[in-house]
Amino acid sequence: MDPSASGTNDVLIRFSALGHPFTINVQNFILIFMSILLEAMPFIVLGAVVAGLLEELLPQKLITRILPRSRFLSIAIGGLLGLLFPMCECGIIPVMRRLLRKGLPVSCCTAYLLAGPIINVVVMLSTYLAFDGQEKTPVSAGMAPQMGGLWVMGLRMGIGYLVAIGTSLIVDWQYRIHGNKLLMPLAVPSGLSMADDDEPRQRRPIGQRVTNIVQTSLHDFVDIMVYLILGALIASLTRQLISQEAVATLSNDHPYLAIIIMMGLAIVLCLCSEADAFVAASYATMRPAAKVAFLVLGPMIDFKLYFMYTRVFKTRLIWTIFLSVIVQTFVYSYALHIIWERYGSVLQPVPAATAPPAK
Repeated sequence: MDPSASGTNDVLIRFSALGHPFTINVQNFILIFMSILLEAMPFIVLGAVVAGLLEELLPQKLITRILPRSRFLSIAIGGLLGLLFPMCECGIIPVMRRLLRKGLPVSCCTAYLLAGPIINVVVMLSTYLAFDGQEKTPVSAGMAPQMGGLWVMGLRMGIGYLVAIGTSLIVDWQYRIHGNKLLMPLAVPSGLSMADDDEPRQRRPIGQRVTNIVQTSLHDFVDIMVYLILGALIASLTRQLISQEAVATLSNDHPYLAIIIMMGLAIVLCLCSEADAFVAASYATMRPAAKVAFLVLGPMIDFKLYFMYTRVFKTRLIWTIFLSVIVQTFVYSYALHIIWERYGSVLQPVPAATAPPAK
């Protein structure tokens, strides 16, 4: 056995036993990295499989026929696709890339990409359960009450939908100017005309169809996973530098700054939209509007999503989406903060504590 290796192992064991900061930080880094990776991987697999099915089975003419001619209506419908196809933000990306190749407008895909991880039954239920009963949390004198499950769920959906629609309209405007230059080669529509797509296709054996689906799914899975790993590494490193206690204290002392702090935290933590509500709910005394901002922004923008977006959009369009989402989320959340601080006790009266019966 190599003496130097044995000595190194002895040092690491002693550091671990003594709770040495370096060893603790390395352990935390590995745990956070693996949690992000394992949390997102099932949805990447699901998204890749759905993308393979869409590529093989969905005709281009079908998408063209079901969409309304109005740009605004088609974008509005795109923002509600999560109700039919409930997926995490990681799983939506390979699906959206295949839909783009099939001819779905970029603006509709963007609406689904941004709103889909928020407006779906699973996320709605988890948000409600995470905040149910928080309206009974004690607050300091002069502060509005905390929001309960129904309020947080409704506001998350409403603000998320508004942000997605507003951003998609901007994307539509940009696409009409720059066209496919905003898309990566693998996301550019296939270019088949309606006449070509209407031509009868040769029947392929089921075995060949299954092979095509598997090959497409495997290609998308490997392609997206590389960028998920890179984003997870950066997020894990950043989270070592952030103290949640300091964040909570700072945001409570500076209520308007709380929104910005929680938006930054959403970008750094890289949480799944199906689990982030429980993290936000753990900040029990934080301003409600800041928690809503966290829940709206997180599924739309974070480190891992930035790298995954690079497989679909060019840098210009990514930053257009990011800036639009950040500005809108802050404006809506700031307006919510003002309204809730003024009328929160009226909109959601806190039930008075019942006194114990007299003996």
